[in-house]
Amino acid sequence: MWLREVTESDAAPLHAIYGDPAATQHMPFPPRTVGQVAEVVREAVAAAAEKPRRLYALAVLDAHDRSVIGVARLHVDAERPHCAEIGLGLRPDHWGRGMGTDLVRLLLTFGFKQLGLHRIWGARAPANLPAQLAMLTAGMVEEGRLRHHVAAPDGWRDSVIHAAIEDEWRGR
Repeated sequence: MWLREVTESDAAPLHAIYGDPAATQHMPFPPRTVGQVAEVVREAVAAAAEKPRRLYALAVLDAHDRSVIGVARLHVDAERPHCAEIGLGLRPDHWGRGMGTDLVRLLLTFGFKQLGLHRIWGARAPANLPAQLAMLTAGMVEEGRLRHHVAAPDGWRDSVIHAAIEDEWRGR
């Protein structure tokens, strides 16, 4: 698995994630159209040029053929620049291979070592047990539940928060 900056040519392959009902079942939005994904990609490309940079949107590439199989995001909090939120998505045909855990580890390493962050957190749907396993295995701690945190397509949804703190993470 490889990571690189998202480019505008990634809209179609990322639609295989953001447009897939299975891949978006735990996301706070319904499957998106190709046009909607293209807009998300344009926003990510524009965010990469901002100073200071707050959003890192990275394409996840298959190790063998370098095709886009996912997306990994790290968003630095503007009001708390020592903190960032992570998120990720993979094509369903790549689930169950430990890639989610590897992606969380890569995002934590990038955030702590390259960006000098102190706290990195992620939120998951309570029913998203693979995300729970990936975050816990990668060294994040489950901190709690935010009730009715996300307006999802089928109503309000809770979020379970996981976080890693830099000094604890380095001590692992």
